[in-house]
Amino acid sequence: MPLMNSKYLLERARKEGFAVPAFNIHNLETLQVVLDTAKEMQSPVIIAGTPGTYKHTGVSELVSMMESACASRNMRAILHLDHHQDIPDIAAKLNAGIRSVMYDGSHFPFEENVANTLKVAQLCHEMGASLEAELGMLGGQEDDLIIDAASACLTDPDAAVEFVSRTGIDSLAVAIGTAHGMYKSVPKLAYPILEKIAAKVSIPLVLHGASGIPDEDIRKCISMGIAKVNVATELKIGFAGALKHYFEVHPEGNDPRDYMAVAKQAMREIVLSKINVCGSAGKSL
Repeated sequence: MPLMNSKYLLERARKEGFAVPAFNIHNLETLQVVLDTAKEMQSPVIIAGTPGTYKHTGVSELVSMMESACASRNMRAILHLDHHQDIPDIAAKLNAGIRSVMYDGSHFPFEENVANTLKVAQLCHEMGASLEAELGMLGGQEDDLIIDAASACLTDPDAAVEFVSRTGIDSLAVAIGTAHGMYKSVPKLAYPILEKIAAKVSIPLVLHGASGIPDEDIRKCISMGIAKVNVATELKIGFAGALKHYFEVHPEGNDPRDYMAVAKQAMREIVLSKINVCGSAGKSL
């Protein structure tokens, strides 16, 4: 079953007022959790991996796992490149069959971000792939990229219009006060900025850094035009926390079939919750 791009699905989500959850996975077990829960809830889903995840799993191995897992469940899902920056690496992964890309040039000056994003957009569209790009910078850490709070900046609505027009991207990741990782305090989201961007830009908008954001804030963002919600850190914390607890209770444990089942169940509850928050249940492909 060939992998899909995300263009139509995100356009549909924005039109119908829901968001597609994008869950970062790292191995077979986390992939199974997301797909099984999405199948149960009849929710469309995006399986995301950072460069570090693809290095950990192997590109061909992850593509094969994704294709096989979807086929055995008789479902379709999107395998996505999250926060990729190296253009030759993106090209290689497109050649491996992946059809959904997020190029992150947000740390570059505007003109350099535009030029690089345009190159990736042309590459993706030649291959039938969709492209998400980011304008503005989220704080926190994603793989080896660390943006401190002082360097983070919100997306300028007028710059967003120019960026989208000049690059031809399919979706735009906006910086409205979220950050990668978990929050020490509840972030104050810049709703007026999101409102302005949504009014000026017609393509679907993406919310990164959703781990730890209150449900009501995520729902409000979706009502204002967010069509894709990224969740990563919260999943890792739930999965790892359950593993740690298992070994505290069962220090003699050594069977992955036992301790992985516990970790998968903990992660499933988070995936289930995010699907409900996104309003994507019953909207499967």
